[in-house]
Amino acid sequence: MAEDLTIVTGSKVEIYQSLIPQIKGLLDGEPDFIANLANVAAALKEQFGWLWVGFYLVKPDSKNSAESELVLGPFQGPVACTRIKKGRGVCGAVWQNAETLIVPDVEKFPGHIACSSLSRSEIVIPLIKNGGVIGVLDVDSNELDQFNEIDKKYLEEIIEAIPL
Repeated sequence: MAEDLTIVTGSKVEIYQSLIPQIKGLLDGEPDFIANLANVAAALKEQFGWLWVGFYLVKPDSKNSAESELVLGPFQGPVACTRIKKGRGVCGAVWQNAETLIVPDVEKFPGHIACSSLSRSEIVIPLIKNGGVIGVLDVDSNELDQFNEIDKKYLEEIIEAIPL
């Protein structure tokens, strides 16, 4: 397992192509799910300097065990919302639809949950195991229109590398 990260510059594609093997090195041989999520969040935050990078995990609702909710997991960045209901905000929508969502301007997303007033754009990728969403990777930027199909492609590749 590698514990070092080499920060690179270049095009977004070049950066991801350098970062992905490093993330796979961090994950290699580590069976602990939370440790792996923590290292993925840290590697993405360090490389890209985004406002917030982290995971929300599907867990039983704290008030109604018959329901589930997204609960804050490993992250890098300012303090965050702790619990999100299915269908609420960008993360809840991704959980509900099981599809990556790119939001160029969070102010224009109906029902956006403003965990930080600094957030301007967002991408959320589902973590899918056995056909069901078990969590999401949430990435926020303080710049409008930060994320595109390149981010979608490579962030989905990173999620697929995490042993679920």
